[in-house]
Amino acid sequence: MSDKGFNGLTVAAFENRMAAEMTGLIERYGGRPMVTPAMREVPLEDNREALQFGERLLADQVDVLILMTGVGLETLIGVLKTRHPLESITEALRRITLVARGPKPAAVLKQLGLTPTLTVPEPNTWRDLLRTLDTNSPVLGLRVALQEYGASNAELLEELRERGATLSRVPVYRWALPENLDQLREALGNILAGQVDVLLITNAVQVDHVMQMLTKDGGVEQFKQAVQRMVVASVGPTASERLRHYGWPVDIEPSHPKMGTLVKETAER
Repeated sequence: MSDKGFNGLTVAAFENRMAAEMTGLIERYGGRPMVTPAMREVPLEDNREALQFGERLLADQVDVLILMTGVGLETLIGVLKTRHPLESITEALRRITLVARGPKPAAVLKQLGLTPTLTVPEPNTWRDLLRTLDTNSPVLGLRVALQEYGASNAELLEELRERGATLSRVPVYRWALPENLDQLREALGNILAGQVDVLLITNAVQVDHVMQMLTKDGGVEQFKQAVQRMVVASVGPTASERLRHYGWPVDIEPSHPKMGTLVKETAER
């Protein structure tokens, strides 16, 4: 372990899927973890958009597929396999331009025996995605499908339309607040009371959900004042952009947009 660390500071995070790993990392670097999920993943009850995309894909009515996340691509393939043979799906994907927003969707494509036409470089933001398209494969006049996994990015959608794409969204699940909000309310109360020293943000939707809770329960301005007295660390540019949108500080952004790097470099600093 590094000789630098949190030295007993209380470190909060809103991680859900990797809450146990986050707790362990904070403890490893000498912090007192307060890890409280601010979101949960809910499969869409109605996969109409994904199934309609499958029909268009197999009918050669899609030119470009933008893959935002690896887990989202896995989910999309699972939906399509309920209607079509996997071999037909992969052959149809092989005929179109595949744009992977970073290494995770690229890895899922590799498992399918496919190679992305374009891979968006780090830090894999939607602006990096647009730059990659503009430089290598302009979308003017093309039929573009955007695989979404989580909250829809209205700015990205608008930018693609402005570039002349005929755009269709392919959502495969949505984010929701936790079913039981008591733990999240308690965590926010601890922050408001000045009992938290460091806040780690690993996903932009966490910020949306915290603001949603604060707006509902009151305390938005008090919370903004509280985080000014803390160290707020953001996993990467996308999360940082959302933090600044709501007027939160961004004190630390790690050298790589990974959870482990976030915790390590925040502890060291």
